[in-house]
Parts: sequence; structure tokens; C-alpha cells
Amino acid sequence: QDYFTDENRVLKKDPQQDYHLEYAMENSTHTILAFSRELHTCDTNDKSITESTVRVIWAYHHKDMGEAGQNYHGSNRGTKSLRLLNPEKEEVSSASLPYFDLTNKDVPVPDKDTTYWCQMFKIPVQHEKHHVTKVEPLIQKGHENLVHHILLYQCSSNLNDSVLDYGHECYHPNMPDSFLTCETVIFAWAIGGEGFTYPPHVGLSIGTAADPQFVLMEVHYDNPSYTEGLIDNSGLRLIYTPVIRKYDAGVIEAGLWVSLFHNIPPGMPEFVSEGHCTLECLEEALGAERPAGIHVFAVLLHAHLAGRAIRMRHFHNGEEQKLLAYDDEFDFNFQEFQYLKEERTILPGDNLITECHYSTVDRIRMTWVSQVLM
Repeated sequence: QDYFTDENRVLKKDPQQDYHLEYAMENSTHTILAFSRELHTCDTNDKSITESTVRVIWAYHHKDMGEAGQNYHGSNRGTKSLRLLNPEKEEVSSASLPYFDLTNKDVPVPDKDTTYWCQMFKIPVQHEKHHVTKVEPLIQKGHENLVHHILLYQCSSNLNDSVLDYGHECYHPNMPDSFLTCETVIFAWAIGGEGFTYPPHVGLSIGTAADPQFVLMEVHYDNPSYTEGLIDNSGLRLIYTPVIRKYDAGVIEAGLWVSLFHNIPPGMPEFVSEGHCTLECLEEALGAERPAGIHVFAVLLHAHLAGRAIRMRHFHNGEEQKLLAYDDEFDFNFQEFQYLKEERTILPGDNLITECHYSTVDRIRMTWVSQVLM
């Protein structure tokens, strides 16, 4: 049945029943219910289902509901963030495909709020083109809330194996000079996300002279409780194939640049910042090398704790197109790629605007932030 709740958490039967039971089954261990509902019911007691993140709340009792109403669920309850309209990934079996792991080795995580740790790796696949088809996070058990995001950068091919001997805190005055050659992001993962599967016609190219030979893995550790003695071995697994796909994948970054000029005052219920990828920028970046444009097939919206909503706006010939991606219910702990239902072409001379909505009502000090969409 279709129920709703008020601010006192009292369940009330909805006079407009919008949920429809499709089937039900029960055995000695499970009760399974499948139900359907319109995305927009025009019922003030229902929440519209959009492409934004949805917090699903669940609870159950081992006894059926009686005439007196529902039984209190006790500890049998929980929540999960989902993107209900995220299209299904066309999963290609990767069980038999080769892979390699890029993982940190016993990194001591400092007892401070935020740490960025950088480690150089050499791509083991050489001399022949391959395509990476899937990237999976390898998060050390128990560190799911410690590892906030992981970025993989392509570095100069003129480096030698001596750069592989050590990791170092990123953006530190004593950081090795070789780290400064790593500027192009080739993959990104963030907290709450699962493995990323490339579409069947797309792959991340490795193995040729133009492809990354050395990569820098940047891991952002989030340790707000200042826990001491943490040792981490998290990283990424890259699954690849010798069967070449039609297109090579890349990453375009748009958003607000990390700088001291981007800050948010305290006590703000809503504060909006915009990052502009201008027509001049995209003309210069794509005009000569990609005059027919690039095709966007997935988007990762990324922000930190003050983030409440992110919208990626796209303009062509001065006219605004349908939003490239958005999340009006952003969840810091659930940052997953959005697979676009249809690929979107970005042409030289287009504009991209990343619109970031923040809330600092619970803060008394200025917030210095960075937010990027990839």
C-alpha cells in the first residue's frame, strides 16, 4: 500500500494510491515485492523520481501488519542512495580478461583532516595497443569512508623507472619534480562509486607510444576524526583486452579551478558558484585536433561536504541545450558515474558551465573549496 509520513514520523495511508504491486513471493528467508509507480504522480505526498540521487529508506518487521497498524521495525531499517534512472550498463564479461592493479603499499595516513597522497606507477602493457574496458576500485576493507577519491594522471614518457621507488604527499614543497609532469587526468573514481565499465565501442587506450607509460595515482584521504595509525593499501584495478574497440576514451575536466579565489562564506543556506569552460577554450582545445567534436557518454559529478547540487549546462551557438548532467540531491557518500542515455556531442565553440550549489548553514568559518566535474 501507498503510505506517507509527516514530520513526526507517523505513517498515514495515502488517499491517492500510486504504487502498484507487480508480483510478490516469499520463502523461508526472503519476502520479495516488485512494484511500479509513475515518475511524476501529481500527488503532493509523493516525491518525483528524476535523474538526481534518491535516498531509499527501508524497514521491516518479521510479523505482518495487523489491524492496529504497522509494527515498529526496531533495528531492521536502513538507507541507500541510488540513481534510479541511471541506465543499465551493458556488462561485458571480464572474468577471463587480463588485468593489472595500481595499489598503494602501506601508506601511513596522517592524523589530519585531508591528505592527498601521490604514487607513480608504470603501465605493464607494452609494445601493442590494448583497450582498458573496466576500472574497479580496490578499497582496503574498513577504509570505505577514509578513501574519498582517486585520480589517475598521465605523466611524461621521458621518465625512467627510478620514479617508481617512492610515494609522497601531493602538492607538497618537497614533492618530486617528476610528479609535476603528470597533468592529464585519464580516470577518476569517488566515494560510493562502483567499478566503471566503458561502453562496448569505447576503451582507454594503453600500449602504444602515445599512450601513458607512467601514471600518477592521487588518493584523497578524508580523516575528519584525526584517527592515528592508519595504514592504507587502496588503489585501482584496470581490466583490458587486445580486441581493439572503435573509439579511444579520454577525460574532459570542467568546473571550478582549485584556487584561493574560490571560497564560501559561513552560515549560507545556499551559495552558488559557476565554472565556465568558454567557447574560446573549447575552440582552441578541439578546433584543430577534433573539429567534429567529442562524444560524452558518462559524467562524474564531484563535490565535497558542503555540496548540495551540481548542474552541468551546455550551450551551442549561444543557445542552451538540455542539461548534460545534474544532481539536485547530491550525496557526498555516493559519487557514481552517470551514464548518458544518448551520447552528447561537444563541438568547438560550445560553452560548458558547471553550476555548484553549496550550503554552509552549520559552519562558522570561511570554507575554501574545490569542485570538479569529469
